[in-house]
Amino acid sequence: MNIRVLIVDDHSIVRQGLATIINRDPEMTVIAQAEDGQQAIDCFREYQPDVTLMDLRMPQMGGVEAITAICAEFKPARIMVLTTYDGDEDIYRGLQAGAKGYLLKDAKPNELLSAIRTLHSGQQYIPPSVGAKLVQRLSNPELSERELEVLRLMAQGMSNLEIGTALTIGESTVKSHVNRILSKMSVNDRTQAVIVAVKRGIVSL
Repeated sequence: MNIRVLIVDDHSIVRQGLATIINRDPEMTVIAQAEDGQQAIDCFREYQPDVTLMDLRMPQMGGVEAITAICAEFKPARIMVLTTYDGDEDIYRGLQAGAKGYLLKDAKPNELLSAIRTLHSGQQYIPPSVGAKLVQRLSNPELSERELEVLRLMAQGMSNLEIGTALTIGESTVKSHVNRILSKMSVNDRTQAVIVAVKRGIVSL
């Protein structure tokens, strides 16, 4: 059995490190490496790997977009998100896009290899800590697209009036969006909302 692996990460030192660990295992081979989402899609089409390790935050095209595109074209694709981020929004978006596993970059080499085997055997690999965050994310009410826009502008320090101008909506409309955001996120004020949003990976500062 030889598990053919594609590594996608924008840092060459990370790719080399992963390749070294994987190639040491007699049952695995790294067949290709990509440094952004578009390259990932091209490499996947060319090599059709058994398992793909996908970073989330990359220039040009990020991991979620690449996973979505690959899974739309190749239904059985086995993709594992490998990232430094464990915000529940990142986890949720990666898995919603079609990833079958989620592993943090500080995982031990043995855990990485075992996760690759798990995905290869057709199962999902979601560590308990990641699963707990996912459950938390699923129990949080969804923010609408408009509420997300308002939240991102709040994170930039804009007042209701400024947000209203930016989105061409009335200040009172912004106020009601802000109130809904606070209630959905179970926080008392705008600052807490922004802190929670950053922690969960909904917005980045």
